[in-house]
Amino acid sequence: MVRWRILVGTAIAVLTAAAMGAIASPAAADPTANVVGGSRAAQGEFPFIVRLSMGCGGALYSPTIVLTAAHCVDGTGTNTSITATLGVVDLQSSSRITRKSNYVYQAPGYNGSGKDWALIRLSSPVTGLATLSLATSTAYDSGTFTIAGWGATSEGGGQQRYLRKAQVPFVSDATCNSASMYDGQIIASDEICAGYTAGGVDTCQGDSGGPMFRTVSAGAWVQVGIVSWGDGCARPNKPGVYTQVSHFSAAIKSAAASLGG
Repeated sequence: MVRWRILVGTAIAVLTAAAMGAIASPAAADPTANVVGGSRAAQGEFPFIVRLSMGCGGALYSPTIVLTAAHCVDGTGTNTSITATLGVVDLQSSSRITRKSNYVYQAPGYNGSGKDWALIRLSSPVTGLATLSLATSTAYDSGTFTIAGWGATSEGGGQQRYLRKAQVPFVSDATCNSASMYDGQIIASDEICAGYTAGGVDTCQGDSGGPMFRTVSAGAWVQVGIVSWGDGCARPNKPGVYTQVSHFSAAIKSAAASLGG
């Protein structure tokens, strides 16, 4: 099972033509492919999306805080090694905004199973970009969700240059935990599943920590999930598994406040 959806050793602090050798160019990748199975996002469509230099995604929770997955970081404490890239869909764009980290907060009690969330504090605030609100109840934890990221467009593939997006439907805990899917591996209180029985659309390696979100009103988004893990990418009967944000929203808000965000 390919559990985590992280591209190990991917650095994007400085994106030059030479450094992009491992990142698919439009000529090298299907321009209509997404995350897995979608389309390219438009500039400014999801201004809260963040790319992290360890090979993960994230969402801008506040001008100084990025919400990502616990498995993307190494623990809680001072950390100046992470570069966040924001404000662009093209990671090579000269308009990209970058910030270094200065502190990381990993979910208390995280041990590789459940509780898959973490906060990264940025060295200085990011202005002019919308932040992404958290779902604070299960009211939005069903229906159709949007996923987006710079991860692989096929299982075993590499990071993409351009942000990709797709939509995936909610899968109930009972269905996701059935013998034909994950056979009891899902932690119902901590995790939420989304995807198609037939497969074909999913997050993939390099999308870990990115948000799964949905609209709550015209022009307003709310985050319902954090890309966590899955069995391969876009396989039949193997939907994506996401940290259930509504379950952890109070803890996330408290931790963010303690970091000044």
